[in-house]
Amino acid sequence: MVAVPSLEDLLRSCTRSALHLEMRDGYMRDDPLFLSWLGGRRDDPADRPSWWSPWLQLIQETTSRGVEVLRARVVSEPVSDYIRFEHEITFRNVASGEQVRWLPRRRATGLALPGNDFWLIDGQFLVVHHFSGEGDFVDDEVITDPQTLKLCASAFEAVWERAVPHEDFRLR
Repeated sequence: MVAVPSLEDLLRSCTRSALHLEMRDGYMRDDPLFLSWLGGRRDDPADRPSWWSPWLQLIQETTSRGVEVLRARVVSEPVSDYIRFEHEITFRNVASGEQVRWLPRRRATGLALPGNDFWLIDGQFLVVHHFSGEGDFVDDEVITDPQTLKLCASAFEAVWERAVPHEDFRLR
């Protein structure tokens, strides 16, 4: 049996690009960070040790090798509380070297989008995230089928072209 590489392993070996498409309006709503945010806790961007994490460190290591890490989020408007939370903490992603854009769902009409969130690594590995209807993580699936890779690459490019850079996106 061939071992399936993890997303973290793929990011460590990535050489060109890591594209991440998110299309849900909420994820893991029992996440302690989200619940704390709902309770009024806010991160201080100047207090990096209080919010820096191993995941952000991995992304920073990846981008420091010259890999372009792009994250596009398709969101409904008015946005959910979870998307407000994500928007507020996106400074973390930017600090790690990611480029982030937001696309209001009404502007996604006419785009052919896959049914699941994914990471596309160097155009060769597609890591598909599966979630329950409540937004809880179920599992990942790694796909290398050329047609599926092409479909997801073109979907990401189409979203990226229409999306608004994080620094210019205003919540509604």
